[in-house]
Amino acid sequence: MFTKLVKEITVAARSGGTEPECNPRLRLALQNAKGANMPKEAMLRAISKGNKSDADDYQEVIYEGYGSKGVAIMVVCMTEKITRTVANVRAIFTKYGGSLEKSGAISFLFDHKGVFTIATADIKHVDDFILALIDSGAETLENDGEYIYATCAIEHFGKLQKQLEKLAVTPIYAGLQYIPYTLVEVHDADLPKLIKLIDALNDHDDVQKVYHNMAIQAGQERFFD
Repeated sequence: MFTKLVKEITVAARSGGTEPECNPRLRLALQNAKGANMPKEAMLRAISKGNKSDADDYQEVIYEGYGSKGVAIMVVCMTEKITRTVANVRAIFTKYGGSLEKSGAISFLFDHKGVFTIATADIKHVDDFILALIDSGAETLENDGEYIYATCAIEHFGKLQKQLEKLAVTPIYAGLQYIPYTLVEVHDADLPKLIKLIDALNDHDDVQKVYHNMAIQAGQERFFD
């Protein structure tokens, strides 16, 4: 997790400058790093690396593919060598019974949304807080008692982020995610291979995030232990 966060901080610092106040992407990356309990020294080193001309020139690329049983998978990578990354991602898909597809083949199955996770313990008046998020562009809100999960359109992401700053609330997570429109149900017999595929992608050094449209049914959580 720290390796992925360091890459994001480095790229954000290189693309928008090393001052978080003037660089929204860097501010978000640092916020997520704090949420993951990354040491401050590691964050400062990542910022410094992004300010060096000889630092690795990372690029963000997205690959689309299918796992077994037609499960759609989107893989967000950060790499300095695209030819290596695409070969490795294709090999992982093939090894676990999937296939890498052309760009645009499955992206229409997902909606690109802003996503926030906020600890309810950080909020004094939950009802007023939820209304403030709705006024700032939140589309969906879910409160499970421990966390509040909010989504918004991409164009409202910055507005919602500023509202949280105004309310002095730091989200545990904030970022952009690909959310599936519909889910594919997978039976127990087919699940292990899909989980191995997703785990293998997540474990690859060049992969930042993996999204899929697989439905996790009650009792199937044991496969994630």
